[in-house]
Amino acid sequence: QVQLVESGGGLAQAGGFLRLSCAASGRPLSSYAMAWFRQTPGKEREFVARISRSGITYYADSVKGRFTISRDNAKNTVYLQMNSLKPEDTAVYYCAADSGVLGSYYNTRKYDYWGQGTQVTVSS
Repeated sequence: QVQLVESGGGLAQAGGFLRLSCAASGRPLSSYAMAWFRQTPGKEREFVARISRSGITYYADSVKGRFTISRDNAKNTVYLQMNSLKPEDTAVYYCAADSGVLGSYYNTRKYDYWGQGTQVTVSS
């Protein structure tokens, strides 16, 4: 099993930036494709970005060009650099690990390990 802990959330102004980190322990991060999801009250958790084990990235249309996902396997950490933040980016952000479950990369069911989440609030 892998344990995931997110950090870096907080309050930012519209147009500002934040960098989220997801630290993994228990197993090497290199064993997993990793992703970020986000969730607001009353809504389903939605896909934000994914990075494969080889470094191929995928983004939701709503964040493409503003967010960048990256990984540092030596540090067992995945990052989400969020630039040009908008109030609609306000959510709890979760990192997730995919050990190879079949399914679509944007579907939560593809991911078998989750962090506890970190709150991001963007003020207008």
